Amino acid sequence: MFDLFHNLGLGFGVVFQISWWSPWWLYGLSLPISINILMCLIGALVGTLVGVLPGIGTVATVAMLLPITFGLPPVGALIMLAGIYYGAQYGGSTTSILVNIPGEATSVVTAIDGHQMAKQGRAGPALAIAAIGSFFAGCVATVLIAVLGAPLTKLALAFGPAEYFSLMVLGLIFAVVLAKGSVLKAIAMIVFGLLLSMVGSDIETGASRMAFNIPELADGLGFATVAMGVFGFAEIIRNLDAGAEMNRDLVQQKITGLMPTRKDLIDSAPAILRGTVLGSILGILPGGGAVIASFASYTLEKKIAKNPSRFGRGAIEGVAAPESANNAAAQTSFIPLLTLGIPPNAVMALMVGAMTIHGIVPGPQVMQKQPELVWGMIASMWIGNLMLIIINLPLVGIWVRLLRVPYRLMFPSIVIFCAIGIYSVNNAPVDVILAGVFGLVGYWLIKHDFEPAPLLLGMVLGPLMEENLRRALLISRGDWSVFLTRPLSAVLLAIAAFLLVLTVLPALRAKRDEVFTESEN
Repeated sequence: MFDLFHNLGLGFGVVFQISWWSPWWLYGLSLPISINILMCLIGALVGTLVGVLPGIGTVATVAMLLPITFGLPPVGALIMLAGIYYGAQYGGSTTSILVNIPGEATSVVTAIDGHQMAKQGRAGPALAIAAIGSFFAGCVATVLIAVLGAPLTKLALAFGPAEYFSLMVLGLIFAVVLAKGSVLKAIAMIVFGLLLSMVGSDIETGASRMAFNIPELADGLGFATVAMGVFGFAEIIRNLDAGAEMNRDLVQQKITGLMPTRKDLIDSAPAILRGTVLGSILGILPGGGAVIASFASYTLEKKIAKNPSRFGRGAIEGVAAPESANNAAAQTSFIPLLTLGIPPNAVMALMVGAMTIHGIVPGPQVMQKQPELVWGMIASMWIGNLMLIIINLPLVGIWVRLLRVPYRLMFPSIVIFCAIGIYSVNNAPVDVILAGVFGLVGYWLIKHDFEPAPLLLGMVLGPLMEENLRRALLISRGDWSVFLTRPLSAVLLAIAAFLLVLTVLPALRAKRDEVFTESEN
């Protein structure tokens, strides 16, 4: 316990570290400023904006901002990117409630009851409960990260190459189990992602593979390029194809009466608690934990409700539970990244990219060798959650005005920013073309009910899996039984096999699909 408080003290010391800034317009005078607090505020603001404006997405935004992190200190860069991720979960509820268009995939379920409340003139309480639930869940999840961080890091130090490989196999199987829709399609997406990760040069010999003598593919496919195409461009094409123009009646009105009633607070409190617990658990698992957490928490509330027919007609629990769950899951997804160096979702994979830019190798060694980096980021999450309450409630009028921007102006602007972001990573025009190609691929995948998230997870884990597989076989002199003779590796592979068998069983598949289908009806 003493170590925990000592580490948190170190983290807050890093966040509040003051440096002196001398802007040219003050003619030599210096101002005291905390760069990390400023980065946290920028991340929270940009994240909220990303969540509010439909069609951008967290993955595309973080990919766009990766080049900016070159010129920032490592701690400040990671604090900003983390703020964008959990800030987007807050902002996504605004569009879901006001115009029935989720700004984020994690806010799809919030739209069901949230928009009904808005149509009944109760948009204020719906927005307030979403923000309160998000704040509570975010704070609890941050405590969990702080408590579990050190013990899991010690456990991770006992891992060898065989254990890491088996753990990644388990992570990919979890992505299959938690993916929406067909199990076969989820497996196909993971295999496709693994194949994309192999394009370029062999990690041991440097020999070209799957590059088809195209010079631009010699160094492999950039993760940011694929992510931007599959998530950013594909989402814009899908929105344009759907031709859905948002109902702007509610955003023309002034939002009044933000404070929820006593009954609202009593009704939503148990839902917030249940959503926080469920989201905290599911966020640690690979495969889009925040999305599945919001769907699962809504389904749970509907199952245990005395009167399930209220759901879909403006039940406040239908807003409180999913918003708490997706925020808790978004923050606990940092646990496997910080302790094991394994990203559980696409955004965390981009965080790995940001760490690599600064020469930081994610994994258990980071917490020991660079504790100020890890604990500074953890401490910033508390401050970020507090900032987001202030940003989301008093400034809701500003976000509502942004929703009045027509799609015909919004989408071209997003495409231009995406293209600039991709180009600036390597200053390569071919990356923009590749992102466009993957945009069309992503659109086709969405149209045919393939979920893109497992593809990106397979792509980022592919090189790590290959490296640990080869290392384990080198140590064992080519003996494949090393994965079964080492106890921890064998246990992880056994759990993976058990989960895969369970997922194929018809009864469990029906239950798995029910989480999504009930919430979408």
